[in-house]
Amino acid sequence: MKKDKAVFLDKDGVINIDQDYDVSIEKLSLIDHTYEAFRLIKSKGYKIVIISNQSGIARGFYSEKDFQKQMIFIQEKLQEHGTCYDKYYYCPHYLQGSIEKLKVDCECRKPKPGMLLRASEELGIDLENSYLVGDRVSDLEAGLNAGLKKVFLVKTGKKVTQEANGKATKVYNNLYEFAMELDKIE
Repeated sequence: MKKDKAVFLDKDGVINIDQDYDVSIEKLSLIDHTYEAFRLIKSKGYKIVIISNQSGIARGFYSEKDFQKQMIFIQEKLQEHGTCYDKYYYCPHYLQGSIEKLKVDCECRKPKPGMLLRASEELGIDLENSYLVGDRVSDLEAGLNAGLKKVFLVKTGKKVTQEANGKATKVYNNLYEFAMELDKIE
């Protein structure tokens, strides 16, 4: 059976402006040209899968339900603009968190590849022919640890570190710039 190719996206700093543990819908702001980027990626035959560490849940800053509401809101906004993501995965765990049941050394927290591996299994994704776009080194390492051959960094989130720059196949100003060059990536 033929597997699908996907673009895995980190959420905060890639899709939306990172609000430092605030998942309120009122403060959510998508990064410029996110809708266009999603439409371009989808038009080129890729699934879009969001993978996000959400340590704010384990820290007690917000609930899983609050985060899920924000993801539904993002999907609705994308759909209003003629696009969507295929699925999202998130890691609520954090060893130094305050919620005891979430203080776990799991396989899903990036840089571990658990979310990507689960998506590959559940959605039939060919990891070798898929890409990841993130804004920090842990995003890139998760992609590489899952077997992706190319991982990309954007400058719309965390400050680009030398380590992240060294692991990135290429650095883009934003997700839209990546999407515009997707056909040229080999």
